[in-house]
Amino acid sequence: MAKTIATVIGVAFLLVGIVGFVAPGVGGFHLSFAHNLIHIVSGALALYFGLAGSLAAARTFDIVFGVVYGLLGVCGFLLGKPGTPGMPGMAADDRLFKVLPRTLELGTSDHLFHIVLGIIFVAAGLMTKAMVTDNDRDRA
Repeated sequence: MAKTIATVIGVAFLLVGIVGFVAPGVGGFHLSFAHNLIHIVSGALALYFGLAGSLAAARTFDIVFGVVYGLLGVCGFLLGKPGTPGMPGMAADDRLFKVLPRTLELGTSDHLFHIVLGIIFVAAGLMTKAMVTDNDRDRA
């Protein structure tokens, strides 16, 4: 399960990162250049663990990545304030979290998405039994 989720969501991250360059405000998201790069790097990491990593590594990645994304979403809701993004083409938001003003700003849609992703990743990691194989021992 951990490898499958990492692979599927890794592909989705790459696609969102690419689409964000063309349509930065799609779906109410705040997809700046920096945000898109983060999605592309996240997608590449997820794909690596989903396709080339061991099951134990994919499980650990899913749990850690899920916690990080979940906390990012929660922080966004707690620290976000009503505001207008400093980036052109982005809509005003009631919970705008300016991580790096005019560079990386996250809104309500971003926060919700990050929390959902966090839950999915953590659940996939926890539902995967970390089996150790001979291949895994050889890599250690």
